[in-house]
Amino acid sequence: MSEHIDREAGSRPAAPAERKPRAQTLRRRAGRLVWNVLLITSGSLLCAAAINGILIPNRYLSGGVSGLSLFIFYLFPAIPVGVSNFLLNIPLFVVGWLFVGRRFFFYSLAGMVIFSAALLIPFAPIPIQDPLLKALTAGIISGIGSGIILKSLGSGGGLDILSVILFKRFSIRIGTTVMAFNCALMAACLFRFSLDAVLYTLVYLFVTSQLVNMVVTGLNQRKAVMVVSPHWEEIAHDIMETMQRGVTLVNGQGGYTGTELKILY
Repeated sequence: MSEHIDREAGSRPAAPAERKPRAQTLRRRAGRLVWNVLLITSGSLLCAAAINGILIPNRYLSGGVSGLSLFIFYLFPAIPVGVSNFLLNIPLFVVGWLFVGRRFFFYSLAGMVIFSAALLIPFAPIPIQDPLLKALTAGIISGIGSGIILKSLGSGGGLDILSVILFKRFSIRIGTTVMAFNCALMAACLFRFSLDAVLYTLVYLFVTSQLVNMVVTGLNQRKAVMVVSPHWEEIAHDIMETMQRGVTLVNGQGGYTGTELKILY
């Protein structure tokens, strides 16, 4: 009789109280997925607008895999930029499967596909006459778009994947990979394009990098403060009650006197 009761108890469906945390977890994951895809999509559309609306009509170039795709497009106009960007990324993602975290990999894969598709959208040229203003505007739009993509849990593929691979395999810094690739690309472009186009491209790349930094880190700065004082109790109380900030107590010891003390972090 007792065994029969135990089997029935073990086969009962989960109580409502047990199902509620699962449902909340699923909702959070779904919300996170939708939010990240939204960031990637909106950022990709901005980057595609800068490329199709400014760079291509003025035969400017770009950096990274999208820059290489533009280079190919100018040489072979029958190959759309979005198609070449997608094809160039395939070997990077094949190799990246071995070196990149799964979550970053799949979000970046989605980002690459969305960005490649966005490049196929025929954006109308942005009516700007001054060449320098064109480069500045393209850099602002592309920088904001790239920053929005990087605010997600993935990337747009391309050099981001290659940089992670080289860093994990050969300890080459990510910034070094990006700079080396873009320098080699710009050097190759000098043989096919005017010096003015390359210089305007450098202006575009510089503005893009500054806007990316501003979007990713400049709008989300955090500062940590460490306080060493014999009046740590009063200070901690004021921080928590007046400033409404959290405080962590760390045990410390003076290096010269050996006195034990509390450090507020």
